[in-house]
Amino acid sequence: MKRVTGIGGIFFKAKDAPALHAWYKRHLGIDVQPWGGAAFDWTDADGKPIGGTTAWLITTQDSKQFAPSNASFMVNYRVDDLHALLAALESEGCNVLDKIDESEFGKFGWVIDPEGNKVELWQPPAA
Repeated sequence: MKRVTGIGGIFFKAKDAPALHAWYKRHLGIDVQPWGGAAFDWTDADGKPIGGTTAWLITTQDSKQFAPSNASFMVNYRVDDLHALLAALESEGCNVLDKIDESEFGKFGWVIDPEGNKVELWQPPAA
C-alpha cells in the first residue's frame, strides 16, 4: 500500500493573522482569500493544470484546528486510501485520532506524531 503521495496543505497559526495575510499578499504575491488562505493549483511546465491543489492557510493563534496538538502548524498529506492507512497506523501502535471526516472535499483523518504534532491525512475526492 502506498502511504503518503504528496503534500495537500500547510497550515499555521499567527499572532496577528490579518497582518500576516497582508504581508504574504504584498511581499510574496500570494492571493490570500477571505477564508485566510490560498489554493495553489498544480500545473505542468507549460502552466497547464494537472489535477491537484495544495492548500495554504494562516489561522488565528487561538484556533483549535490543530488540537490536541499545541504546535503552531499542521501539515496535510495526500493519501490514496485513508481507511487502509489509518488501520495500518493503528496496528503499528500509532496515536490515530478516532475521527474521520468525509465531505465533497474528500476524506480526512488524523494521527499524532511522537512529538505531539497533529498530522492530517487527506484522500482527495475521486473527481
